Amino acid sequence: MSDSLLRVLQVEPVDGAAALAGDSAAFGPFEVASCPAGDVWQRMAGGPVDVLVVPGEWDGWIRCASEVAVVVVAEAAAPDDCLLWWRSGAQDVVSAAEVGAADWPRRLRAAHERQRVRAATRQAFATDVHTGLPHVGQLIEHMSHLLALREREPAPMALLVLRIEGLATTMARLGAEAAGALRRKIAVRLRAGVRASDVVASVGDDSFAVLLSQIDTTGDADRVGRKLLTALGETFRVGGQEVAVSTALGIAATPADGTQPAELLRRASGLAASAQAVGRDGYANRAERGGPASAANDDDAS
Repeated sequence: MSDSLLRVLQVEPVDGAAALAGDSAAFGPFEVASCPAGDVWQRMAGGPVDVLVVPGEWDGWIRCASEVAVVVVAEAAAPDDCLLWWRSGAQDVVSAAEVGAADWPRRLRAAHERQRVRAATRQAFATDVHTGLPHVGQLIEHMSHLLALREREPAPMALLVLRIEGLATTMARLGAEAAGALRRKIAVRLRAGVRASDVVASVGDDSFAVLLSQIDTTGDADRVGRKLLTALGETFRVGGQEVAVSTALGIAATPADGTQPAELLRRASGLAASAQAVGRDGYANRAERGGPASAANDDDAS
């Protein structure tokens, strides 16, 4: 029997809860909840989720593939579909017949372990390979240090999480090297938009965090967030082409939204996952609609 509780969130109409009790204890224990697709982000912002089980027709899970193990349920999925899901971060693809079968508990535990190993491997490096930014482990450590220092003299601080849409499109159109260059350019704009005392970190393949080490009011965090959204709204020049991204923002501040680093990160990430991304107006690339050129200081160097 496993020592760790596995928290499973099923996106309706998927239902395999019955198989996660009784004999499933060898790979459990399990805590199972279900919700409609539209409520996933609110549910994740309210508490930790280890495995997300989703129907193949709903692709919203891509927003949180860096945070949880995703199992996609699809009937007669084509090999190309499976490859796309795996490359987007899914840990497994199963048929409806496999949901709730005798092997279901083992499949969920295996998916979680694969996600856990991937996250541990990413955090083993001090910095993100593409951007040079600290990873989430270093961000959490820094936040813990600041909070400990302020136990006697509390001072508010805020954590912003920015979820980027457009990286997958860039990879599909221009390749992995271009997508890496785009992430570097995004990191440069984020660092340029905050103070030297603030921390910018990479917290996922498509997400960045900004720790505002000291603010006077929550309005300060909102103001910085709007400034960063505006900065990322300008197009980027990558691979000789104008590329645009859209960005969703989530903000968590102490002490209103929590006093523990992981709690604040979970809150801000959940809000970013549920927020509507702004910046591209539904277009993969502003050049497609004759939009403005890239920022003046955004050269084409990778």
